Formats: sequence, C-alpha cells, structure tokens
Amino acid sequence: MIILGIETSCDETAAAVVEDNLVRSDVIHTQIALHAEFGGVVPELASRDHLRNIRPVVDQALADAKVSLDDIDAVAVTCRPGLTGALLIGTQLANALCWASEKPLIGVDHLIGHLLAVFLDFPGKDCPPPPQFPFIGLVASGGHTAIYRVGGPTHESIVELGATRDDAAGEAYDKIAKLLGLGYPGGPIIDQLAQEGDPYKIELSTPMKNRKSLEFSFSGLKTQVARWVQKNGLPKNDDTLRNLCAAFQRIVVDTLIEKSIAAAKMEKITTIALAGGVSANSELRGRGRELCKNAEIDLIVPHFSACTDNAAMIAYAGSFQALRGENNRDGLEVSPRSILPRLTVKGGSDRRR
Repeated sequence: MIILGIETSCDETAAAVVEDNLVRSDVIHTQIALHAEFGGVVPELASRDHLRNIRPVVDQALADAKVSLDDIDAVAVTCRPGLTGALLIGTQLANALCWASEKPLIGVDHLIGHLLAVFLDFPGKDCPPPPQFPFIGLVASGGHTAIYRVGGPTHESIVELGATRDDAAGEAYDKIAKLLGLGYPGGPIIDQLAQEGDPYKIELSTPMKNRKSLEFSFSGLKTQVARWVQKNGLPKNDDTLRNLCAAFQRIVVDTLIEKSIAAAKMEKITTIALAGGVSANSELRGRGRELCKNAEIDLIVPHFSACTDNAAMIAYAGSFQALRGENNRDGLEVSPRSILPRLTVKGGSDRRR
C-alpha cells in the first residue's frame, strides 16, 4: 500500500510517500529560523509559514518518490494533537487532494505516528530492527512527554500509562536554553555542552523522586536552574556552563528512562522504544542503553530521521487505518488533544499533556 503522508502539527511542514514501511520520499521544511528570535514556536507565524510551503513540500515528496496522486492508495494527515491553525493547513490540503483524486482521507493521531516511527525503513540508513508488540513507547518531544503501552498499530491497542504534569521534556530544554542565553532550539545546544561537563558538580534534585507514579514533572527542575542563576548569575566560564547543562540533562535522562523501565516492569514487557525529538539526544540514547541493559530490558533507538516530526510516520500509521477501510473525506475534525486513552494507575492523575 502506498500512502502520501502530510504533517503540520507544529513547526515542521512535512510530506512523505511510504510504501508499506519503506520510506520512498521524506521532505521537511523546518521553521527553526522563523521562531528562533522568540525562543519558541509562535502559533500564528507557524500557520502562515505552513500555508506558504505546504503545497511545494507535497509536490516535492511526490516527485522524489516518482509517483503521482493516481499511484497513491490514500492520503494520511495529522489531525491531532497540535496547534489548531497549523493542523488546519495540512488537513484542508489533504481533504482537497482526496476530493480531487477520489482517494481515501485518513486522519492520524500525531502521537501514534511517533510511536510507530521505529518501524520505518529509511533506505541507506542504519535503522534498528523493529520491536515486537507489545512494547513500551516513550514519547519525548517539545510538546509531549508520555509513556505508552503499545499493543498494536492502532489506537485501540495503545494506552497512556503516564505523562508530564507540566512541561514536556523538550520544552524544558528550550526554556533552560533561553534562560542561559544559548539560543533555540535548546535541546541540541544543551546536549553538546553537557557532553563535556560534569553532571555532579552542580547539585539539582530529581523531580517526583519519591513518587511511584509514572507521571513526569519538569517545571520544578526548570525553577531550580533559574534559582541557581538568580543566586550565582549566568555562568561566567565555559566549564560552569557545561556542568550546569550536564546536571540538568542527567536528571532529565534518568527520569525518562527510569520511569520507562518502571512501566515495562509493571506491564511485564521487556522492550522499550524511544520516540519524539528528544530521542535524538545523545545521553538519552547512550545512558538509556546502559540503564536498560542493567534492568535486562531491550532499548530500541530509532534512526535520527524517525525522531523529529516527519510525515513518513504519519503515512505509516495511516496505512493501518486505510487497511480497515477508513475514509474521513466527508468530515475530518482537528483537535489539540490526542485520541489515546489514559490508564488510571495508583498515584496517577487525570492530567494529560
């Protein structure tokens, strides 16, 4: 099955053509430079930039895959969760293409796309062997941080076990980077500095350390760094800056992995798969392998191309819905919230991120 995927949930305008799990084209127009001066995504600017670039990106994806709309079996587009204005740009174009070509329109939950991205095969790239169902999926990005039990490729088989109460992990990186004057996006910059720092030189406490809940909280950690800066001033030398970044990153990584391991043990599952933009973080990938190995759990680390927002994951996730005969051409709604259900566990809450 050949699927055209379209992704515009936040600040990446993306289109891809995927045949089964083989990525035949993958085109992404990033808005990083557009939002850099603001230190984060400005929704109105994001929507306008999607509007300018979505059609050229889709045309390029079709051309790179050497196909036309006639060759496509269905169009899959992100319809939730995300910025409403941004989602509307992608869904409206997808709807128009499907009406013009009489192809099925598939609305895809962005988080399901992330969780299934580990199955994608990018030609010429070192992609890991895909996991077997069920597995634990850790989605960590700028807008989402949550742990899922993934029992299959559709929403009926996926359940949220725990999520952040406040900031997503990637959002915390961006805010700390802005506080320290490091630029945007913050994740890659802090990761690079942390690799050369000592994570134990500056003491920061782990959020929710004594809670058995699978939920996350990063706002308190962000506040700790802000108070350190208020007391000591901005780091006056490179070593101090590296150490502060290393201390912050160590706690984020340990929190993400340790709670994922706890979820795996609770569900009696021996495989964890990373997903989302933060899964490109070098320490999360490296230390994650070490911690999971010690717990006798396999950690599946996706290729970098599958980590950040992309349309290939949307196309692949949509293919399973297309096989079931879904067609949202007569009415596709967008939503800022995911469709995935949450499992209520002892010590948890009803908050969703």
